[in-house]
Amino acid sequence: MGRGLIIVLMAMFGFAGSALAQTGAPPSRFGNWTSAIVAADWRDGADRPIQAFDNARRDLVKGFLAAGFSRANMVDYSLRPDVPQPTSASAVVDGITAAASRGTAGCLLYFTSHGAPNAMVFGVAPRMTPDMMANIVRSACGTRPTVVIVSACYSGIFVNALAAPNRMVLTAASRERTSFGCGADETYPWFDGCIIESLPTAIDFLDLAARTRACVARKEAALGATPPSDPQMFVGAEMQMRLPTLRFQRSSP
Repeated sequence: MGRGLIIVLMAMFGFAGSALAQTGAPPSRFGNWTSAIVAADWRDGADRPIQAFDNARRDLVKGFLAAGFSRANMVDYSLRPDVPQPTSASAVVDGITAAASRGTAGCLLYFTSHGAPNAMVFGVAPRMTPDMMANIVRSACGTRPTVVIVSACYSGIFVNALAAPNRMVLTAASRERTSFGCGADETYPWFDGCIIESLPTAIDFLDLAARTRACVARKEAALGATPPSDPQMFVGAEMQMRLPTLRFQRSSP
């Protein structure tokens, strides 16, 4: 009787352990990261309202959640003013700072907007300069591992101000070039669309950057968009070693 009971218990626990091994997934490397996705403009080049930036915000949220980021530590904002309760630029900065107090392992900050040779549109507030963005990133993220993605024309202007050993910076264009796809007939700005397209199969942020840059080049060549936007990337010394260990989470087949 005693031996039989032991066998039954072993079988029960063995089955439970097997089921856990099959269904349990390792915790995401990004579960305790802060993430913020901001659609900072809402217009085309002629100041007419469009949906491309907000479409990107919506689907970037889905893509990064699927990659392992936590909704509890993620904030996303639209800075368009033509809604019943618009969000101010200061509320966005406060929200990023508050999220950073919850997700303390690292930071992902993603901005999609229109850009100019010296700044980026940031709602109806004064435009976001490189120094302003650097102050936000420094205040919210400090020395923790940080990835900043800026999707805008001339967004290469932000690279030098944001560069640090603990950071990766990816921009949609060089400091001298425009990016494409911010029109009423576009679902997303092209760079954002390539991030969204690449996220489901990218291994990590380095792979995501490579896939996105290749996607942008293909789209620009196919549609004859010139001169090429020339997306830029900076990876600090600490992040060069850390990023390959920060793999995106993927569902089991």
